[in-house]
Amino acid sequence: MKTFILGTDNFSIFKRLIDHNSEIIIFNSVSGLLGELKTLTHLAPKEHPDMILGELEVLRGDKEQEVQELIFYAKIRKIPFFALASEINEYTKAKAASVGCHDIYSYNEDIAKLLNRVAFLKMTFKMTDETYKPVDESIRLEMPLLKRAFDIVFSLIIFLLVSPLVILIAIAIKLESTGPVFYISKRAGSGYKVFDFYKFRTMKHGADRELSTLMVLNQYGADQSAFVKINNDPRVTRIGALLRKTSIDELPQFINVLKGDMSIVGNRPLPLYEAEILTDDKSARRFLAPAGITGLWQVTKRGKKDMSDTERKELDVTYATHWDVWVDFKILLKTIPALLQKEAV
Repeated sequence: MKTFILGTDNFSIFKRLIDHNSEIIIFNSVSGLLGELKTLTHLAPKEHPDMILGELEVLRGDKEQEVQELIFYAKIRKIPFFALASEINEYTKAKAASVGCHDIYSYNEDIAKLLNRVAFLKMTFKMTDETYKPVDESIRLEMPLLKRAFDIVFSLIIFLLVSPLVILIAIAIKLESTGPVFYISKRAGSGYKVFDFYKFRTMKHGADRELSTLMVLNQYGADQSAFVKINNDPRVTRIGALLRKTSIDELPQFINVLKGDMSIVGNRPLPLYEAEILTDDKSARRFLAPAGITGLWQVTKRGKKDMSDTERKELDVTYATHWDVWVDFKILLKTIPALLQKEAV
């Protein structure tokens, strides 16, 4: 059994794992462990760790996006991920759950109990996906040359036309609230590829940390929803509300298009906490499509409260299985009237 351990120098747990024939690989940082997981893409499952143990205090550090990406990679590769803490109580359980770990154990936990939990989770993963395929092999996209050429030319034209507006927006954002002009987050695009996603900041700085307390307001449902959209989100600034209503907040995404992370038309790239839910055979098909600024669901029901979680997933899968240049052209024609949303969602 191979075990990846993050952040702890607790000799006792090392010894007990070794006594149970576990090969231990220790990482001192989240970035180091994340880098190792990223190299596993082309390896067979037997080369993957059987579990990951991460010290809770390290996982709760200040690199929130990096930790989120680490949990994402572990879940996509179906590796049991457990938090380690010196004490198990309601507080530490809640913190482990908020990070995204499967469970939490103390340094003095019975190793047999831990290994039984690993075996149970692996059996559960196998029942939901019996045939393992590496992410980039199972869901892979070859971008047509014509589509890529259009993306580059269109993005450059837009940048030239709106550059004065971009400067004015940047000044307005800085004048209204503290924080950066751009909001940068990790998103999962085509084939679950993770990249830095750019938008104008429309919320007060640090709004991501308030999301868990607002999930009760989620338009798609507070529990088990793959998507998050909050009606009249209290975190949105005044200039942010205007940018969202006109979709001008999405202008920086043309940077992503030029970099090759996204296309003009495609399925929206998802935050990692949403993408990690969509791993079953049907919903994962949405990742066969390129990530896009606009797409089928935006022009079909954008700005309406009655779009369900299921409907949005179905539209994404429909686009992924039927997209071509002509479909993209029709979506682009419908995008302009869809930009002005009628409701604050």
